[in-house]
Amino acid sequence: MSDKSFLAWPFFEARHRELSEQLEAWCRTELPRDHSDVDATCIQLVRDLGKAGFLEGTAGEHIDVRSLCLIRETLARHDGLADFSFAMQGLGTGAISLYGSDEQKQWLDKTRRGEAISAFALSEPRSGSDVAQLDTTAERDGDSYRLNGEKTWISNGGIADIYTVFARTGEGPGAKGLSAFLVPADTPGLEIRERLESVAPHPLARLGFNDMVLPASALIGQPGQGFRIAMSVLDVFRSTVGAAALGFARRALEESLSRSRSRELFGATLSDLQMVQGHLADMALNVDASALLVYRAAWTKDQGAERVTREAAMAKLFATDQAQQVIDQAVQLHGGDGVRKGHIIESLYREIRALRIYEGASDVQKVVIARSMLAEE
Repeated sequence: MSDKSFLAWPFFEARHRELSEQLEAWCRTELPRDHSDVDATCIQLVRDLGKAGFLEGTAGEHIDVRSLCLIRETLARHDGLADFSFAMQGLGTGAISLYGSDEQKQWLDKTRRGEAISAFALSEPRSGSDVAQLDTTAERDGDSYRLNGEKTWISNGGIADIYTVFARTGEGPGAKGLSAFLVPADTPGLEIRERLESVAPHPLARLGFNDMVLPASALIGQPGQGFRIAMSVLDVFRSTVGAAALGFARRALEESLSRSRSRELFGATLSDLQMVQGHLADMALNVDASALLVYRAAWTKDQGAERVTREAAMAKLFATDQAQQVIDQAVQLHGGDGVRKGHIIESLYREIRALRIYEGASDVQKVVIARSMLAEE
């Protein structure tokens, strides 16, 4: 049973503890899922999460980041694909929740019910963490925009019903000339150019935009506001990436504790060996320190802070990097089983790696943190 003592921390309210209990009960009966058909599994997971009511908090004017983090941590501990399916419903519609028109927000009812799948199309072949370098263009053409370009490593690419797409509209140089658009998947000119595979299978794709014509009403927010919109969305959801890493790390620690109590070596259990005890202590320390940073960032945002750039960057950086170490140590403690295909530890080892890259790679988070401090007087 996972350690839930952290729920007594002052970051949380009674409703968060109730949510945790409800989701834990759901996970015990519904997870893990079969990953042999990733697309079909993700589509079904979104539907089931919607029917159970767990997607309600992923969209809307008042997003409770602590709830998002608790849900991602719990789902990740049970099934990485379930966490992925949940997370993309929030990230994909974040711009609509924060800046969308009333007409655009009609999509939110569908995504919250699990009836529509969303995607966040920001990364490009030449620009990953450096958002200001986007090459995709959206040229104004009367009462419409004409999109041309390419996006890559887009989560839910190929199965999404709507995409939030960022493109250069030219109001200014670099980051000042970007805008965001709501693009339904059936819009002519949208191409799924390649399905991408990663070490932890998720629905991923390279998208193309070939003279795609969008009405002006597809614009999210104002022209030239795209960079601000993207950063605002990441401010909300970057902490949740740390929460997912925390869930993976907790599961690795749980499995390692169980293994150390039952596995015998040199006439004693692993848990009797001081070196193993030291490794377990390090793992527990990293888990708790990560939890503190993740839920500090989430709590700060929920208290009304306009931006939590530094707090969210710290949470993501530390939690993802430390989860990698915790899981690597779990592999060592499990020996051959730790690298056996299909074993939970092997699965965690594959799942954790991408979290140190997407929504801002670890080294980029260090730059964000440093610049935030240097900007203070």
